[in-house]
Amino acid sequence: MTGPHYVPQGPMPGTVQGVPIQGASAFYGGNPATVLGLRARQWMVVAIVLGCCYAMVCAVAGVAAWTTLTREPTTAELERAANAEVARRWQVWPAGRIFPERLPYTVRRDKTEYASRLGIAAEGNCQNTVDPEIASVLSRHGCRAVLRATYADQLQGIVVTVGVAAFPDAWKADRAYRELPKNPAADRSSGVRPALRAVSFPGTASARFLDAARQDRTSDRGGPYVMLTTAGHSDGRPAAAITKRLPGNPYAFAAQLADAVVRPLSARAVPDCSSREWRC
Repeated sequence: MTGPHYVPQGPMPGTVQGVPIQGASAFYGGNPATVLGLRARQWMVVAIVLGCCYAMVCAVAGVAAWTTLTREPTTAELERAANAEVARRWQVWPAGRIFPERLPYTVRRDKTEYASRLGIAAEGNCQNTVDPEIASVLSRHGCRAVLRATYADQLQGIVVTVGVAAFPDAWKADRAYRELPKNPAADRSSGVRPALRAVSFPGTASARFLDAARQDRTSDRGGPYVMLTTAGHSDGRPAAAITKRLPGNPYAFAAQLADAVVRPLSARAVPDCSSREWRC
């Protein structure tokens, strides 16, 4: 005869009314549960691997960013920076640097004379500083502004207004320059046109130099700038008053003045990352 023993009064674990249920064996010490075919410990390994991969990617990206920020600029980047600096000079440089007080020019027998600056006009837009035929060309190619100053030759008999039309880049300036109207004609009421409009300054040799006194014009280009000049006599005589052709070309030095202005204005400087003027 056996001793006393416990007799379960309810269904056995893992059964409902004696019928086995799924997963109960795991709960009571059988096979462990899985998710997507992986056990908990395997998921922990996956998480650790993914974390390591993420950390490596972040480290590589950080090194690449640091290298980009600390490396020396490329030749292409230096060229872009130089071009951008030239295109901003019309805004950054003082007016007196753009238009120096004296500009040299050469006359016959290679004799050098100097034109004196009579005044600098306020910054003008690309419509009211030139005749309409030129204004349409400048505006079509993105002209930003026109700067003007007036000079007199050494004898102060001829005066010249020099204009600098600023463009975003050299390509747009070149297209505008090539489309400028050719073969200007003299008109009794407005002088040579279409042309840059004259700027006069009271109390100087240019006091009577108005649009009707324009006798000649030139155009050229340097970098992102189109250079325009208009010249005439300091006594203000209109173009219609010139009945005889003057010997030589008394206005020829106007193009030299424009060249003397645009050469330093358009000269590209190599960026110097060690200078405070440059931020590399």
